[in-house]
Amino acid sequence: MRLIPKDEGFFELFDRLAALIVKAAELLDSLFNDPGQLDRFAGQIKEVEHQADEITHEIMNRLDRSFVTPLDREDIHELATTLDNVVDLIDGTARRTQMFHVTDRREQAELLAAILRRCAVLIAAGVKQLKDPAEIARIGREVKLLEEEGDAMYSQAITALFEGTPNALDVIKWKDIYDNIEHAIDECEDVLNVLESVSLKNG
Repeated sequence: MRLIPKDEGFFELFDRLAALIVKAAELLDSLFNDPGQLDRFAGQIKEVEHQADEITHEIMNRLDRSFVTPLDREDIHELATTLDNVVDLIDGTARRTQMFHVTDRREQAELLAAILRRCAVLIAAGVKQLKDPAEIARIGREVKLLEEEGDAMYSQAITALFEGTPNALDVIKWKDIYDNIEHAIDECEDVLNVLESVSLKNG
């Protein structure tokens, strides 16, 4: 079996980027459970997003400098980009809660954020298991199940928005927030698709 050539530089950066996804998702989860501290949590998520951008930039710079890379250059670029996208989407969700001055708790938002947090933890585990195609496939199946759970919860959340005689502004702002959380969950599945492809090619 051909193993991935060891280059702790790239792999360490991927681990750090994945850890930031977990941190951002945990903060978003906290935000929806305690919207009274919205500005504090959103500010912390913004800081995590800046850190993720710096690591992504470092990966791209390392890619430009490296004559021989441990993975295909296109795979390194795609993995870094999809990982960073998850953090960007979490940050975008937090910024919307600030723009819309969200002060109330919504069970659907809390449940969607919890699903996203679970996906983030699996991403971090997947990045660490990049050299094990079987383990990546197992994690990928778990993320797929969570993505399906997220789709179902998203549908329930949208349905609940239109029950009774809802306030139009509430419908607009919460639909936008739900859309962003769902997009972040979908992007988590994209990350696992990239990990599976890379792992199979290099395992």
